[in-house]
Amino acid sequence: MVEQVIIFLAPRIRQLLSHLPPETRTRMEEIRLRCGRPIILRYGQREASLDRAGRTVPVERGFQVEGEDIDRTLQIISQGSIYALEEELRGGYLTLPGGHRVGMVGQTVVEGGRVKTLKNVSAMNIRICREISGAADQLMPFLVETGKRRVYHTLLVSPPQGGKTTLLRDIVRQLSDGVQRLGFPGVNVGLVDERSEVAGCYGGVPQLDVGKRTDVLDRCPKAEGMVMLLRSMSPEVVAADEIGRREDAAAVDDLLNAGIALVTTVHGRSMSDIRQRPVIQGLVERKVFERLVVLGRSRGPGTIEAVLDSSGNRIGPGEGKRCTS
Repeated sequence: MVEQVIIFLAPRIRQLLSHLPPETRTRMEEIRLRCGRPIILRYGQREASLDRAGRTVPVERGFQVEGEDIDRTLQIISQGSIYALEEELRGGYLTLPGGHRVGMVGQTVVEGGRVKTLKNVSAMNIRICREISGAADQLMPFLVETGKRRVYHTLLVSPPQGGKTTLLRDIVRQLSDGVQRLGFPGVNVGLVDERSEVAGCYGGVPQLDVGKRTDVLDRCPKAEGMVMLLRSMSPEVVAADEIGRREDAAAVDDLLNAGIALVTTVHGRSMSDIRQRPVIQGLVERKVFERLVVLGRSRGPGTIEAVLDSSGNRIGPGEGKRCTS
């Protein structure tokens, strides 16, 4: 996976990363490049930098990234035409082949009160995307009705980097392809992938496995996308990452009225945490979600801390079991 990313980096950065041992490459989650500051690699709960010989060192002793390194990386990604990336730069991120995501900051160009694009990019966060087929195996018996086509309305609650996107991706895949051991046939799934993180689309084509019966709206606002899918693709399930705006709640009501199952996520460390958010609190109080899955990092990303029903009763598996590794 890391090799798919390294080829897009500036030659000096690429050379440094080529010295990393295989076990470090396998675990790497992020590569952060900040102009005038050390390169930072993140893997698990740890972070490190590299010296000029490509050896891992504490961040304060790391190789200093220069503006030329960031400019050259952008040139390689854009194949020499930065203007071709204007729309992606406006959103502050772009997707590489393989579904890897590059977040960027710099000087914004504003027109009519809206961000038109970015220029003078000063930092990049390159997130290594990894599929974990089977990540949702433990959860699927709680999310579908055995022997039927019914999918429970589900909300995944997770802190940042808690594994929710990896888990959501595998839930979508299994709903789409079917779960033979549960007698669950594959169903049509509509996925609104507003930030290109779930399906990792490149040129509109999913780079990650989201199932044979999944239709993806890439880079589309969630509320608008849910309604578009409802009207155009006849989904039985709609999935979206990170709801929370008032317009999202209105779109959820449209899905419920049409009998469409919803699988979605929200940032939060606990149920009490998400109840501080008015939109989510309203949906929870109305018992829209029949399954609430609380994730954490007590045993690493993707730890299932609890599975609750709509009344908040624990139904399993919980007790710190992991769904990803």
